[in-house]
Amino acid sequence: MSSHEEDHEDLKPTNTPGYKPTAAKTAEEYANLDANDESLARWKASLGITAGAPSGDTTGPKLSILNLELTSPTLPAGKTISLDVNNKEQLADTKKNPVTIKEGVEYSVRIVFKVNHSIISGVRYIQVVKRAGVKVDKLEQMLGSYGPSPDGKPYTKDFDPEESPSGMLARSGSYAVKSRVVDDDGNIYADFEWHFKLAKEW
Repeated sequence: MSSHEEDHEDLKPTNTPGYKPTAAKTAEEYANLDANDESLARWKASLGITAGAPSGDTTGPKLSILNLELTSPTLPAGKTISLDVNNKEQLADTKKNPVTIKEGVEYSVRIVFKVNHSIISGVRYIQVVKRAGVKVDKLEQMLGSYGPSPDGKPYTKDFDPEESPSGMLARSGSYAVKSRVVDDDGNIYADFEWHFKLAKEW
């Protein structure tokens, strides 16, 4: 199997047995479903789904991924690590100037995204980390269910924390990360590569 095919297999979402994605509905169709169910109405309101809400343009992608960020309680005050996933130059630059992650600390991947129309569910963030071409880590996390934000502001989702490796060997060389945001129907909303290195400090 070639490296490209292997990456494609790694970045495919895991199927949940017995789970079948339902046909996509617009936010307006969801808003009018079970209109008399109070608890459902509260849940839908929390997703920004209200009856009579304009469904807007439904021709573009349901979801736009804006940034990938790294967060950690150990980050120095005022320091942020953020990559604009639509900025190809910034992502390419991480090959020469990898993002620095402190060794042996807890950190989380966060994505900033916007739901453009309809409801998203079954969307996952998948990342495969390789070092010198060898897979060393894979993260697959569900995004949850979201509707278009009523105020048009982006959402942020923090994934489960991980611990960065430590030691002299871990600090030598850099790591290549392939990140993908994909739904159960195989629709890919973001597909990008970035690089990081481990160091004694952020």
